[in-house]
Amino acid sequence: MPMPPVITDASPANQGVPQLARQVLQRYEGQQGNLLPILHAVQHAMGYIPAEIVPLLAEGLQLSRAEIHGVVSFYPHFRDTPAAPVVLEVCRAESCQSMGGEALAQHARQQLGCDFHGTAANGAVTLEPVYCLGLCAQSPTVMINGQPHARMTPAKLDQLLLAEGVQP
Repeated sequence: MPMPPVITDASPANQGVPQLARQVLQRYEGQQGNLLPILHAVQHAMGYIPAEIVPLLAEGLQLSRAEIHGVVSFYPHFRDTPAAPVVLEVCRAESCQSMGGEALAQHARQQLGCDFHGTAANGAVTLEPVYCLGLCAQSPTVMINGQPHARMTPAKLDQLLLAEGVQP
């Protein structure tokens, strides 16, 4: 899915949640099926979907808060809390699983001290599952801050994390 257009003045430092809600609602007004693009725009601007924006979006879209919360909680891409500075996504698809992905996932969980959808105790890394990065011929794969890495091993993962300033 393509990234939503960047809303240049939509960073948390430049505006509050109500202003961001008004801006994204206006940007996608009248578009059929606009909830997902709106949520993507909010997450792109803030890094997550804050709880305080849900009622504002619900009112603007004439949806219930439960409907919006249901979409946010259904799609694993959306987060309701800020991620750590480093986001590590470990592929969980069948190809990666068959090539050592489970051992790699276990290593990541052990090194970081958290499970998927969690953040390491030091706040440095958020660990997320991803279900296919499209690099099946080069399994197993991970993505760190949007950058894919193939033919991953536990030792290579440790090196990548060190390069990101994370002490595994």
